[in-house]
Amino acid sequence: MPLHGNQPDYKDPLAPFFEHSVGAAGLDRVLQVVRRHLSMDVAFISRFRDTDRVLDYLNAEPDCVLQQGQAVPLSVGYCQKVSDGELPGFIPHTALVPGAAAIPETASIPIGSHLSAPILLENRRVYGTLCCFSYQPVDSLTERDMEVLHAFAEFLGFYFDAEAKHEQQQENVTRDIRMAMAADSLRIVFQPVYDIAQRRIHGFECLSRFDIEPRRSPDQWFNAAHGVGLGMELELLAIRKALFALPAFPASMQLNVNCSPALIISGALQPLLYDGTDLSRVVLEVTEHAIVTDYAALAEALQPFRARGAVLAVDDAGAGYSSMRHILNLQPEVIKLDMSITQSIDRDNHRRALAKGLISFAHEIGSLIVAEGVEKAPELDVLRQLGVDYAQGYYLARPLSLDDAVYRSRED
Repeated sequence: MPLHGNQPDYKDPLAPFFEHSVGAAGLDRVLQVVRRHLSMDVAFISRFRDTDRVLDYLNAEPDCVLQQGQAVPLSVGYCQKVSDGELPGFIPHTALVPGAAAIPETASIPIGSHLSAPILLENRRVYGTLCCFSYQPVDSLTERDMEVLHAFAEFLGFYFDAEAKHEQQQENVTRDIRMAMAADSLRIVFQPVYDIAQRRIHGFECLSRFDIEPRRSPDQWFNAAHGVGLGMELELLAIRKALFALPAFPASMQLNVNCSPALIISGALQPLLYDGTDLSRVVLEVTEHAIVTDYAALAEALQPFRARGAVLAVDDAGAGYSSMRHILNLQPEVIKLDMSITQSIDRDNHRRALAKGLISFAHEIGSLIVAEGVEKAPELDVLRQLGVDYAQGYYLARPLSLDDAVYRSRED
């Protein structure tokens, strides 16, 4: 179970759009299509600022005098004049339009035909323009072609509106997370892990709770933090708070903390797990869902901690295809059965068969098994019969405050 609790993942409501959005490469493709359809040499998207416009995206024939990222004064060229109504957006032959012929760039570039459509945002504010031009006149252009350009500009308005909303949401999430950390709103609770054979508490899994608005589940907080680049910082804060409680517990008790592979490989854990920490009392949990791109690097980063007695656990085993890769490559001392297997195991032969296989495999390679999410007595009875070593879940105990956890640990 993750350090922050087993809750649904945080979902950015705009994420589906951006996961499948055109992006920079797609916008370049849009400009290619515009150029090809309209027989243009250059197509670009300009973004208006107070005194200039930036050519954020540009697709052109080689040796074009314009460059992507170039800033051009609003007074120069066609875009602002089209936006202000001083020039038509549809100019198949610039020499036939006095206002266009008078623009210096018409001759210097040269521009033989020019088409431009404003990109309007949802609030009707002009974002900029979608423009294209050819070096020679294109007399075959029709009003229908201009309608196509307006259609592309309308799509771009939708795209840039969504992009702005996404950026604003990211800023809001970053602010919320910074405020949560500054206000010391992250609180650690402790869920007992029971030794089934001895029927006593073996240790505690450290889970995070957030006492701040907006109300989000712990996983939503952590996933949102990772989404804005603050995930490891929030992980470190949670682990620091959890380990701060270690001296309060009897020396026989272990504390489980969840660590992402990225955090372990980064080296940022080293200062927290300093030489004065008794790592024989610390279990580092790597979730099954965590993506591992370099097992050799992860194993190397874990080695100093394991050499000092830290226990490695693979969390959520059986929940997906990554379980066995984690286990085979990291050789953990502990394998934690996901609650999707343990819950209803007393009534489901398939779950029981899968659990039996995982338990047998774990013991064969010298690993211990912890069953997560145990909520009913019959589930615990079956798990005990199958040879599970440890268990945790609401049937055994709900997460406790530090004082209650210390009291229970000393009582056991």
